[in-house]
Amino acid sequence: MDGIQAAQALAGQAHVVFVTAHDQYAISAFQHGAVDYLLKPASADPERVALTCERLRARLKQAPDPMDGLLAQLSQRLGSSALKPREYMRWVQASVGANIRMIPTSDILFFRAEDKYTRVQTRGFEALIRKPIKELIDELDPAEFWQIHRSTVVRVDAVNHVSRDFRGKQLVHVKGSEEKLEVSRTFNHLFKQM
Repeated sequence: MDGIQAAQALAGQAHVVFVTAHDQYAISAFQHGAVDYLLKPASADPERVALTCERLRARLKQAPDPMDGLLAQLSQRLGSSALKPREYMRWVQASVGANIRMIPTSDILFFRAEDKYTRVQTRGFEALIRKPIKELIDELDPAEFWQIHRSTVVRVDAVNHVSRDFRGKQLVHVKGSEEKLEVSRTFNHLFKQM
């Protein structure tokens, strides 16, 4: 690709200054939007280089930033919802015996997949929901809930400590529960310092 082809490819996306030893391409360069056309050696004419720099500054001041236009287009395509902070699940509707309970996510210690249900464990009781872990993890705030196994999601604030068993597997001990939750190798990095 030569300089003229580069100027064509960059048309409207960049400000191009040609610095070359060939004066025969000057007209073509300006036809393709060149800011200036300097003959080598450019250092032989510092006033001309200064003038070119001034032209570039003037163009940069008057031309809108192409990124602003791209951001505006992207925002328009995505709609105003892209500008709002993401809303995460705050309540879980779960079955407890014959009752349906609304459980705030702040009360939940962990979620664990069991057969066709997901168990919701709190300090005082456990409940069942029909939503699989795979769907649930997308609705939970990642700053509050960590997936530690393909079948287990724990609330970070509920973690008391992490230990290792005789096999070297990490086990999460949760406040308010005797249950130890195994951490799979995929999620060991969450407790790397341990």
